[in-house]
Amino acid sequence: MIPKKMPVKDAHIVKIAVEFENHIAQLINLDQRQPLTGKIQEICSCWGIVDPENYALQFCETNNQKYVTEKNRNEIKNGSVLRLQYSPSKTANDALETLRTGSTFDKIKCLKELSSLSVDLTFALEFIKEQGLDIIISMIEEPSEKEDEILKYSLKSFVELMEHGTVSWEILQNNFVERNIYIVRNFQHFSKCTESALSNLENIVQNSSKHNLVEHEVTLQDLLRLLQDANSSVIMQNAIALINALFVKANEARKRQIAHTISAKQYRLALIGNVTSTEMTHQLYVLQTLTLGLLEQRMRMKINAQDQDAHEKIKELRRIAFDDYSGIMGSGGSGNLSSANIGNVNFAQYYKKLGFKSDINPAQDFIETPPGILALDCMVYFARNFTQQYTKIVHENSCRGDEHECPFGRTSIELVKVLCDILRIGEPPSDQSDFQPMFFTHDHPFEEFFCICIMTLNRTWKDMRATGEDFLKVFSVVREQITRTLKQRPDNLEDIRGKIAHFTYQTITNLRQQERTSKEECDSTASAIVKLKEKISPHILDLIKQQRLAFLVEGTRFSKYSRGARSKDKFWYARLSPNFKVIHYGDCDEKTIPTLEELPNKVSVIDIKQLLEGKECPHMKEMRTRKSAVNLAFSITFDSMDHSTLDFVAPDETIFNYWTDGINALLGQEMVSKQKKEDFDTLLSMEIKLRLLDTEGVDISKEPPPIPEDPENYDFCFES
Repeated sequence: MIPKKMPVKDAHIVKIAVEFENHIAQLINLDQRQPLTGKIQEICSCWGIVDPENYALQFCETNNQKYVTEKNRNEIKNGSVLRLQYSPSKTANDALETLRTGSTFDKIKCLKELSSLSVDLTFALEFIKEQGLDIIISMIEEPSEKEDEILKYSLKSFVELMEHGTVSWEILQNNFVERNIYIVRNFQHFSKCTESALSNLENIVQNSSKHNLVEHEVTLQDLLRLLQDANSSVIMQNAIALINALFVKANEARKRQIAHTISAKQYRLALIGNVTSTEMTHQLYVLQTLTLGLLEQRMRMKINAQDQDAHEKIKELRRIAFDDYSGIMGSGGSGNLSSANIGNVNFAQYYKKLGFKSDINPAQDFIETPPGILALDCMVYFARNFTQQYTKIVHENSCRGDEHECPFGRTSIELVKVLCDILRIGEPPSDQSDFQPMFFTHDHPFEEFFCICIMTLNRTWKDMRATGEDFLKVFSVVREQITRTLKQRPDNLEDIRGKIAHFTYQTITNLRQQERTSKEECDSTASAIVKLKEKISPHILDLIKQQRLAFLVEGTRFSKYSRGARSKDKFWYARLSPNFKVIHYGDCDEKTIPTLEELPNKVSVIDIKQLLEGKECPHMKEMRTRKSAVNLAFSITFDSMDHSTLDFVAPDETIFNYWTDGINALLGQEMVSKQKKEDFDTLLSMEIKLRLLDTEGVDISKEPPPIPEDPENYDFCFES
């Protein structure tokens, strides 16, 4: 029977201190099963407070000053310090009275406290229930004396109250929205209020039907000018968040207009000029994802026969690459691409040299989505803007005429597909920010990125001496080159050129090997892996033993030696009986494999005394032969006087290792050959990897997780 663990004495009681203004703190025992109201009455009684219903306990930590409630009281631990304060209800009513009838000075002081108190949900609910939110809204809408301070803390309190999500943003009227718009558009005069106003407008755009008012009144130039002039990182990140919100709500044409506006150099510099916080980095990542998302339409669009522009772009690729034929192509290059012969020119040969799968009608290569027609856009951009590199790639790689040619068309289409996947084009922003500053440093960042990557791809293809069969292998390396480069977060396109050039094929190969070795070394020292190895090692050793014995049963042909020298064309054969009890041997020719019955001599395994190797063998002491034969020699000695030694010289090292291991196994001794160690390490490693397949990508802890403490008792309740 499992003994019951004794329950901890007074497990529900925590020892805490309670402070009260101008009083000595009380050290008390708080029973977590006792209602808080009863304990507050006891505390108030000790200090002579006659209205305990107006008081509540509050946490004292700098980052936690919430009121203690029945829901969060479990956060109280031994040694906690709490503060006795007016209850949320009384505090809210006192604040409302001050805001209605107090002096300007008192209002400012009250609003300042309110902006801190509103962080607590318990207080916020009480304040909103007493119509406090309406008063805050009216103070924001109506200018007053000492406007800056009142407006600053009113806005901040409003932001904190709405942050809890208990009130709909639809309650706001146009006056409130316009007031926040006015503050943002005139931020030079409202520097203390702009941060909160931007936050409010972002939420209005995201969560209110009045987003049209914000979209109409707040221009992108207003926000971008604010980014250039603002000296607060929070204001900047809130401005970017508002741009993101407007972008999400906009129609396709408006989205493209926003993307075009922010691509201007002065605005790009303003966006990435002062990245000082994680939140700002995340907002820039969201903006990056939204702007790159505009490529989704082209990415998911397949080419069709009516798309004249796309067909002209394919012809342009051909003309730029093979401009020696421009005169002929210019006169006969119009019309459908599927017309392989126009005049006397066979255009299919040029499309084949360009590396298209369908040389008769290359438009067929752009049917798959992704990457769709976006791949054609990138290829044409490369040909137009990097003409020299384009023609060099086509003529040196795509037109080689040997098995190592790199098809420009096919590889470009696949590369765009890979880039779309890596950059998650068409997917919403994730919680894990992957901000890349380089996408804010050029008018056409994706196309420029493609140009850098296609040149890298061709260099890698050359380095790998790849053929068409290596297509997937090449792209495995190229994908890794791109992802490793992006992890270093290059600042601009020049930076990415330098970084990706560092990751050559050889560098990637070395890195892969280092990481694989490092992981295997790390995993091999984990206690769980060590125990697993201990568990399966006997099975591996038994497997090697069975293989060695099976080899002996099959038998081996050995060369004969006489008077210390090898006898020409004379051989003998030895093999173990299937029951592992007898070794049969006898003469044989160079080709015949004799059966057990054809071998006249035999010795019993039980009579074997020991195994000798190398120079210890009697037939090696006077042998006039090369040193390699000595290293392959072994002998069996016997307890019985009926037999002298049985002497062997193995044909090669592998057979030597197999026979010596087999004989040691028959004798019940450890197999000690170098081959046995290699086989053991290989098989053990393979078995470990097979058993850990389901843990791929999971970090294996060096030490096992701690075992939980025993429960207080074992009186568990099982419900059917």
